[in-house]
Amino acid sequence: MRLSDFDFSLPEALIAQRPVYPRAAARLLQVRGDGSRVDRTFADLAACLRDGDLLVFNNSQVFASRLIGQRERDGQRFDGRIEVTLVAETDEPTLWVCYARPGKKLEPGDGLFFGDRLSAVVEAKDGADIKLRFDAQGADLLETIDALGHMPLPPYIRRAKGGENSDREDYRTFCGRKMGSLAAPTASLHFDEETLESLRTARALEVAEVRLDVGLGTFAPIRSDDISDHQMHHESCALDADNAALIASARAEGRRVVAVGTTVLRALESLRGQAGAMSTDIFLKPGDDFHVVDALITNFHLPQSTLFMLVCAFSGTDAMKAAYDHAIAAEYRFFSYGDGCFLERPTG
Repeated sequence: MRLSDFDFSLPEALIAQRPVYPRAAARLLQVRGDGSRVDRTFADLAACLRDGDLLVFNNSQVFASRLIGQRERDGQRFDGRIEVTLVAETDEPTLWVCYARPGKKLEPGDGLFFGDRLSAVVEAKDGADIKLRFDAQGADLLETIDALGHMPLPPYIRRAKGGENSDREDYRTFCGRKMGSLAAPTASLHFDEETLESLRTARALEVAEVRLDVGLGTFAPIRSDDISDHQMHHESCALDADNAALIASARAEGRRVVAVGTTVLRALESLRGQAGAMSTDIFLKPGDDFHVVDALITNFHLPQSTLFMLVCAFSGTDAMKAAYDHAIAAEYRFFSYGDGCFLERPTG
């Protein structure tokens, strides 16, 4: 399959820059298993669900991983700002791979100071990519970074330098229990406790959780014309025994497993619904099989992206191209702060 097979033209005006309020007012395009479509809102999500459905959420929380610091060399601190974005954790709890801007000013051995509460030393450099050794680790490090940093919004959400305080709330999910993601699992942004409780009442739903720490690779473009040549980034995921039991019970009883977001789908399909933890680089594309998930709630994705390929794999390429054409014509809002879809597996 060629990359161009998954291209489409999207008017820039349809790229959502802020979420709608209330969250349930966001639009929802239901794509049924037979390919038919229904225009709804998230307030009408219960109409897409069945009694006994199991909704699965990603409980990883995004943290404010973009830092602004000052450089120090040989005891001299410089006035210029250095912007550092955390990219990936290493096997060492104090060492992170980061992207620095302007990276050309940094050399191994330089210190970076992020206010009075956090500092780091440049251990290695490759262009704008650096390895930073922080003076804290684990949960303490992430909590400190979250307090000092700015939200790592995707590049298509435009903000002035420093971002907006509202994004610290808008870009976080209600179900995030532990910080670890470098981007929000955005399908969950449409939910809150009140919405979930009303769905439980309407449809006698069960709710489960899985964890996938979203990496910045989720925004990485495909560079190869043949999509089979693309190498996915690695992300850590985990499913505990209690939640695995809920999934097993739903499947044994013929109830649907509904993934709230592509991160949930990728985690469950990687783990095959079994309890455990792993690093996954699963790349789901048309022709691949699905073993756990029966329905998917997700936002609208970028053209030529691995996530658009995932939804084509899940609901059929022709059905998804037609659905996206319809969404564009009907002026649905796209991407992280945009509207969503409820997708079913093909029945034909």
